[in-house]
Amino acid sequence: MLDTILQYLRTTLVVLSGTPVTPLTLLTASTILLVARIVTALVGRSLERLLAARGLDKGMRYTTIKITRYVIMLIAVLMALGTIGVNTSALMAGGAVLLVGIGFGLQKLAENFISGLLLLLERPVKKGDFIDVGGVLGTVEDIGLRATHVISREGVTMIVPNASLVTALVVNHSVPTNARRIWIKLGISYDSDLDHVVRVLEQVAHDEPLVLDEPKFEVRHQNFGDSAMELALLAWIPEARDELIVASKLRFAIARAFKREKIVIPYPQRDVHVVTRATLQ
Repeated sequence: MLDTILQYLRTTLVVLSGTPVTPLTLLTASTILLVARIVTALVGRSLERLLAARGLDKGMRYTTIKITRYVIMLIAVLMALGTIGVNTSALMAGGAVLLVGIGFGLQKLAENFISGLLLLLERPVKKGDFIDVGGVLGTVEDIGLRATHVISREGVTMIVPNASLVTALVVNHSVPTNARRIWIKLGISYDSDLDHVVRVLEQVAHDEPLVLDEPKFEVRHQNFGDSAMELALLAWIPEARDELIVASKLRFAIARAFKREKIVIPYPQRDVHVVTRATLQ
């Protein structure tokens, strides 16, 4: 029985580069790939613990682990191909020629691939960063070799080509810190006591727990508008991704404080002069 199984496993299916391909060599190649997958998982977890213990930031750990996994799987694929008789040297030489053809035929794909490598090595953005891509804000979830997954504040996954993150304008709200300054613009009546209004706005900012005390919040006079004096409350928050929440809470608090202090936010006003027929005569 065993001899029959071994004989079947050693049966030549095809000959590649002088090397017979048998079910046994195919099984060996599959085993190499399976072991490589297991090794990448184990190495990934070990590297994660090692790099975390050394105090490396999360983005750098992610980049190092991902590149290590790519290298291990590439070596495993070459070993598996060599096992079944594929000449890897000729394959790599042919691959170089093929890549040139791909470069001309699939320029965008090649551009995104190179951009993905640059993102992993240079790390202008990294996993966990809160970024603005084309006016849409979201958190970087995964950086692949072709595209980057960004989770928007609405919970929608955006697939962003890597080339867009390298060549286009991208605002990274997580560098150098996660903090951000927000502007709350409003208008007040010309009859209002400016000093009193400033004190009320500063108290509103002070009472909001999501507003930082340092850097200090401030009130600026923006302009003398047609119907109102235009002011702005500037405040720093610890997390840029909370901008909409904090801005909403401040506007609610300002509306309540202005009503309590009888500070008027005027409606748009226009002076209309009526010219009668008698006036024209």
